[in-house]
Amino acid sequence: MLQSINDTLTGILGPLGPLILIAGIGIVLVLVALPTMMKKQRDRFAELGSQNARAVGGKNAGSGKLRRTSAGDRLEKYAHLLEPQKAEEMSALRLTLMRAGYPDKGAVRIFHAAKMVLGVTGIVLGLVYVMSTATEETSTQSMLIYAAIPAIAGYYLPQYWVNKRVEKRKNEIIQGFPDALDMMLVCVEAGQALDQSIIRVGKESRAGYPALADEFDLVAQEVKAGKERTQVLRDMSDRVGIPDVSSFVTTLIQSATFGTPVSEALRVYSADMRDKRIMRAEEKANMLPTKLTLGTMMFTVPPLLIILIGPSVWGIVTMLGEMGGQ
Repeated sequence: MLQSINDTLTGILGPLGPLILIAGIGIVLVLVALPTMMKKQRDRFAELGSQNARAVGGKNAGSGKLRRTSAGDRLEKYAHLLEPQKAEEMSALRLTLMRAGYPDKGAVRIFHAAKMVLGVTGIVLGLVYVMSTATEETSTQSMLIYAAIPAIAGYYLPQYWVNKRVEKRKNEIIQGFPDALDMMLVCVEAGQALDQSIIRVGKESRAGYPALADEFDLVAQEVKAGKERTQVLRDMSDRVGIPDVSSFVTTLIQSATFGTPVSEALRVYSADMRDKRIMRAEEKANMLPTKLTLGTMMFTVPPLLIILIGPSVWGIVTMLGEMGGQ
């Protein structure tokens, strides 16, 4: 039955008949569902806020906007399409984007919007490529594969980008954390409070390790806003997701709980961080001979075998050819 339908569509619409039919059905379904999906439910709290804003608009007319609108704010009316409906998925995705260096509250909307736009762009590019290169001998399955590959690649490209950003940011924080602890220890022993030390370390680390500086700046701003320091440090540990930072936060919390000097805790922990950095460097150095051995075997042994055995093999093949000719 499928073969007969395929033959009928090919006879009516040409070799691209099945693909044109599938694209038409998809466009019709999107046009049918789009009005319902774009319809936004009434938000009573937003209406109340707008009424209050209009009520006090005359007083603050000349003050201007208090904050800038981002791309995520402009996508707020599409939030029911671009945000996960489950709270667990929303929290996990927001945490992942924060670890990638995107702390804006509209980052989730921008992420899903990018996936949707790149996916649709991939479909369009795939269809254009198929229609420009298809012939009568091209099968329907091949055309569908050629059209689907760019769409799948475009849809998963933002996820790949975010994962790479997370790994890069983690490596940057791990590399700069021992130096930041040493600088924090110097500041504390010089008489500065822990909050001032965090601000100074964030400022001095900006040139070499901007990701670590952003985390320290966020901690300092939250402490200034009146949030409890213990909770701020725990939030930093969850936000970064690095075991070394989690251990550092635990050390500071225990030092504050039991009343031990912060300088002593920082001195012991900074020494441990330096030892860990040396161990990581030694581990990479120990892995180097193995990697060089594999490279040597892959790029040296085959040419050497060709040079040594090639003439003998050629001579044997030639001799067998002569014997066969006789």
